[in-house]
Amino acid sequence: MRTGIATVCLSGTLKEKMQACAIAGFDGIEIFEQDLVTSPLSPENVRTMAADLGLGLDLYQPFRDFDGVTPDLLKANLRRAEAKFKLMSRLGMDTILVCSNVATATIDDDAVRAEQLAQLAGLAGDHGVKVAYEALAWGKYVNDYEHAYRLVEMVDHPNLGTCLDSFHILSRDWDTAPIEQINPEKIFFVQVADAPKLSMDVLSWSRHYRVFPGEGQFALAKFMGHVVRAGYTGPVSLEVFNDVFRQSDVERTAVDAMRSLIWLEEQSAKWLADNAGNAPEGAPAAGGAHRRRYPMELATLPKVNEPAGFNFAEVKADDTAQLEKLLGQLGFGFEGRHRTKDVQLWTMGQARVIINEQAAQHAEPCIAALGFDVDSPVIASARAQQLKAPVVARKVQADEEVFQGISAPDSTEIFLCQGSPDGTAAWTHEFGEGLEHARSAHNAVIDHVNLAQPWQHFDEAVLFYTSALALEPQPFAEVPSPSGLVRSQVMETADGAVRLVLNLAPVQQGHAPKTYQEHIAFAVDDLVATARAARDRGLDFLQIPANYYEDLDARFDLAPDFLATLRELNLLYDRDADGEFLHFYTATVGSVFFEMVERRGSYNGYGAPNAPVRHAVQYDSLHR
Repeated sequence: MRTGIATVCLSGTLKEKMQACAIAGFDGIEIFEQDLVTSPLSPENVRTMAADLGLGLDLYQPFRDFDGVTPDLLKANLRRAEAKFKLMSRLGMDTILVCSNVATATIDDDAVRAEQLAQLAGLAGDHGVKVAYEALAWGKYVNDYEHAYRLVEMVDHPNLGTCLDSFHILSRDWDTAPIEQINPEKIFFVQVADAPKLSMDVLSWSRHYRVFPGEGQFALAKFMGHVVRAGYTGPVSLEVFNDVFRQSDVERTAVDAMRSLIWLEEQSAKWLADNAGNAPEGAPAAGGAHRRRYPMELATLPKVNEPAGFNFAEVKADDTAQLEKLLGQLGFGFEGRHRTKDVQLWTMGQARVIINEQAAQHAEPCIAALGFDVDSPVIASARAQQLKAPVVARKVQADEEVFQGISAPDSTEIFLCQGSPDGTAAWTHEFGEGLEHARSAHNAVIDHVNLAQPWQHFDEAVLFYTSALALEPQPFAEVPSPSGLVRSQVMETADGAVRLVLNLAPVQQGHAPKTYQEHIAFAVDDLVATARAARDRGLDFLQIPANYYEDLDARFDLAPDFLATLRELNLLYDRDADGEFLHFYTATVGSVFFEMVERRGSYNGYGAPNAPVRHAVQYDSLHR
C-alpha cells in the first residue's frame, strides 16, 4: 500500500513538514495550497526537495467552488484552474483535488455540473493534469460520493475521476459497499481520516475533530476493504484537520500518523480475510493456495494476543521513604533490593511494585513503567517496533531477566514479560537474596492503572495501546473536577485482566499545583479487612466528606451497619446490575497514590460516580 499524508495534518513550515514526513517513512504527500502559498520555497525548490527526500508529490489541494455556477463565474473559475495547472507543472504534480461546491453554486442541475466539469477536464488534459472530484459532506448540492461518481460517469473524460474521502462518507453514514461498483480507473485518489462520534454540524466536526485511523470510532477497515475490492491501487493518504495535531511536534505527529496507516493496513487485511465469503462475484475462491488476491497488496504485522495480565508496576523516586511506608501500611511485603541495581521489590499476593531509585535524583514519586504478561515478548516487541514504538534500553548482567521494552507516548516504559500459568515471575529471584520472605495473607493483583496523558499526546496514546498491545478502547467518559472536565479513556482486554485508564487532565493555569495525579489500583478479596488492617498500621486514607455517605444512603438504601462501616473506613461504594464495587484511596505521594478495590459479582466498572468526590478531595488537600 502506497502511504501518503496531507501537509495540513502537521504543524510547522512546508519544509519542516516535508522533512518530518520523510523521517516517518511516508511514500508521498499532498500539498495543501496554503502551505505552498505561505512558503518561501519556490515550486521548483519544493519539487527538488521532495525528490531528495524520496517523497512523491501525489496531490495538490484543494480547488474549491467550481461547479454549478453561472457562465461568468465559470469563466473566472477556469482561469483560476489554468493558473493552478501551470503551477502544478512547475511542481511536477499531476493530480488536483476539486471539491464539490459549497459557497458559490446557484444551479442545481446535474447536466450543468457535468458540462462544466467536462470543460475543466478538457483544460486539465491540455496540461497533463488529472482532476479528482470529491463530494464534500456539506456540499451545497453534491454531498454523496455516489452522486459525485455519477457526474464523473456522465462526463466520461480520461482526466476526470473521483476522490473517496472516508470522513465525508462515514460522517454521513453512507453505505460503503457501493464503492466496489466504481470503476477503479476512475478512483484517482483515496483519503482517510478517523473521528470520534459527535453530535454537531459536519463542517465543524471535520475542521477540528478528525483524528488518525485507530484514534476514533469510524469503521475504516471496512471502508478500506471495499476500496481494495474495487481494485484501487493508488495512494492511501491521511487528511486530518485537528487543532491539537497542528500544535504538536511535527516529527512526532508524523510518526503517529504513519503508525496509524500501518495499523489500518493490517486491520483492512483482516477485514478482507474475515469477509472473504461475501466478495464480489467473479473473485477467486478464498482459502489456502487460492486465497483472494487484489491489485493492492496489504502488509500485515506479527500477530499477538492481548496481554494476560499485569506483571508489575514501577514507581520512580529519589526519596523513597514515604512510598515504602505507604506500601507497608497497605500490607505489601518488602522482598529486598536487586542484587545489581538500586531497585526495591514489594509484593502483596501477585501484585508486584518496583521502587526504582536509579537516575531519580530530585524526582518526586511517579509511575515510570508497567510490565505486561504476554505470550511471546520477542514477537510482541517486534510488532511494536514495526508500529514505530521507540525501544527502551535496559542494562542486564549475566543470569538476569532480559525484558523487551518500548516507550509509550507519555514516556511510560512498557515491558513485555513472559507470563506463567501460576502468575509467578522468574525475575523476582534477583531480589532479596538471603532474606526470609513471609507469605502475604492477601490474594491481591493489580486491578488497573490510571495514567495522566499530556493533552497533545492523548489520541496518540489510544492508538499506541490499541495497535501495540491489542487493548480495546471503551467509550470515553468525562468526569467533573474542580479544575475542569477530565476526559477518561478506558483501554482493556476482553477478560478484564488488564485495565488501563488514560486520563486527559485539564490544562493547569499559572503556577497552581498539579491537581491531577496517577495511581495504581490493587484488587483484594476482602476490602473491609484490608482497610481495617491498613488503618491499624497508621495509613492516611483520603478523607471522604460526610455528605457523600448521606447521598450514598439515598441512592442505594444500604443496611445501616454496612453504611457505618463505609463511613468509618472512608470507603466508597458503587453498584450496578452486575455487582458491587468497594474501594478506598491513599493520600498522594509526589504524583502517585494507591487505590484498593474489591469487585463483587461481575461488576466491571471503576466506581465512576465516585470519581468527582475523589477529585474534589484531592484538589482541596493540594490547595490547603
